[in-house]
Parts: sequence; C-alpha cells; structure tokens
Amino acid sequence: MRVLIALAALLVAVSALPIEERVSGENGWFVPQKDGSFEWMDIQDAEELLDSNTLIEGRANDVSFYLYTKHNPTTGKEIRADASSIEDSHFDKNQGTRFVIHGWGGRYTDSMNVKITRAWLSKGDYNVIVVNWDRAQSVDYISSVRAVPGAGAKVGEMIEYLHEHHHMSLESLEVIGHSLGAHVAGFAGKQVGGKRVHTIVGLDPAMPLFAYDKPDKRLSTEDAFYVESIQTNGGEKGFLKPIGKGTFYPNGGRNQPGCGTDIGGTCAHGRSVTYYVEAVTEDNFGTIKCHDYQAALANECGSTYSGVRMGAVTNAYMVEGVFYVPVNSQAPFGKIE
Repeated sequence: MRVLIALAALLVAVSALPIEERVSGENGWFVPQKDGSFEWMDIQDAEELLDSNTLIEGRANDVSFYLYTKHNPTTGKEIRADASSIEDSHFDKNQGTRFVIHGWGGRYTDSMNVKITRAWLSKGDYNVIVVNWDRAQSVDYISSVRAVPGAGAKVGEMIEYLHEHHHMSLESLEVIGHSLGAHVAGFAGKQVGGKRVHTIVGLDPAMPLFAYDKPDKRLSTEDAFYVESIQTNGGEKGFLKPIGKGTFYPNGGRNQPGCGTDIGGTCAHGRSVTYYVEAVTEDNFGTIKCHDYQAALANECGSTYSGVRMGAVTNAYMVEGVFYVPVNSQAPFGKIE
C-alpha cells in the first residue's frame, strides 16, 4: 500500500515551472522512469517526497555480498558478517579488496560487475566483493533513492566487520559504484567514517534527486581518503559539477563518441563502466588538466597532456582537480599522448 501511495504522490507532483526554465540539477530534475522515459520534478516537490513518511525506505537490510578471487573468479561465494562464513571462503587479508556496487535496476550478476571483477583479477590477487542490493530497491526510482543510505550503511558495516575481525586493510581498499551505486559507496564511506576508506570511485554518479549542495546526502570528497569520479553523462543521468577530489570528464562529460543520438543517455552513462574497466586493465587514459569544470565541459583545457591517468591506482596520492579526458569512439577508448 505504501508503494502505491508513493507512486501516486510521484504522479501528482506536476511542476508549474515553465519547460524553458527547467534546468536539471538546478531547479529540479528529470527523474528516470522504469520505461526509460523521464518526468520532471521541481526541487521542492522532490524534497517533500524524499522527506515524506509515506515513502518506503527500501528493504535496506536485504543487501548481500559475493566474493570473487583467483580461486573462484567466475562463481561468487556469498559471504556474511560472521566468522564461519569468511573462514569458509577464499578471503585473504593479505590481498587488496575491491567492493563493486551496481546501480538502479541492477544485480550482482550484471555485466558491469563481471567486467570489473575480471579486470581486477587480471591484475593480480584481490578480494573482489560484489554487492547485491537489488532487493533493497523498489520498482520506482524515487523509492530506490530512499534506499541508498540504508544500503550504504550495510556495505559500511561489512567493511568494518572485515577490518575489525579479519584484518582487512583499509589502506588497500577501493569501493567502486556506478550511478546510484556510487552514492551507496559514499554512504558506506560515511558509515566507516573519518576518511578511513582509502578510495571510492564513482562511475557517473546519479544526479536525479541528489542535490549538489547537500554532500551529506550523496557521494562527496569527505567519504574516503580519495574520491575519484568519472563523469560521462552530465546533466542527464549523471552530474555536471565535479563530485570527486579528482574528477574526470571523458569527451567533456556530457555525451560520448560512438553512442549516436543516445536518447536518455543510457550509452554515455554506461561508458563510465567501460572506460573504468579499460583504465584498470590498460592504464591508457591520458588526461588534460583544467582550471575548472566549465572548461572541461567545453574542451577548453588546451592540448597538453598531464602526467595523470584516469583510474590509476596512484591517483589517491597525487591527484586533485578537474581533468578533460580525450577518448576514441571505439575500443581502445583511451588515448595517450
């Protein structure tokens, strides 16, 4: 019943703002629908719905974890926060750990998770823990947004458990999230606190219903020692303004070559994952430093490549600011001077 009330409220929140004055992310959002369409919501209407007690919180406790290692690279071992579960797995405290978090409508077996897992295991021995939070979500986007903090807290609790009881290193920990999953990663970092998570990588962090000026309610630079964002569909499904301490704008961050007309931005949104996988395996995305994000959007950062590579593991110790990233229209997507 609560779900029906929430959906009804969403449908009646019709904006009075003229179409020509609507700027997504500034005075409202074009909110994605399950059928691929978008519905405009003024910022006040959205905030009232997000704060409403009639909306479900999502089944935040229904978050599960699947461990992949060199010993089981294709079949995940479900793990829980108890000693017997971890001891009965191939978890190795001496190896680096990667948490991977899908977005809205996804699940742990999606190609995104498979590709990122394969990429990291091709580089060495890692504990790759894929988060499944599909049952914490709902059929509509706004209720799924409400589930993000709770899902993030569960991921944070698992990180704390592995660190405190199984000596998982936080210094070699990286949490990777796509779209809504990027904000789940942010709330995991908030749960652990004190910038103790080493690195969070946000792959085109979702913009609809997330206010840039409220970093406590989204992925922010305070959620880890280093936060990197790869922004590929800015102004539509992802943010235009920089989210990470190091923020990378492939092709200027709005649309991506090879995606055609890309109505709805699905191709460009997904390219953040494609680029990240290639960055992990090939380390081939050269970048150009920009003085601000507007210059990155407009490709007005000059032509001199920096020494920074998008997605590089060393970025945590040397990167801050905004970078334009030249890309190809097909694989290999990365360009090096």
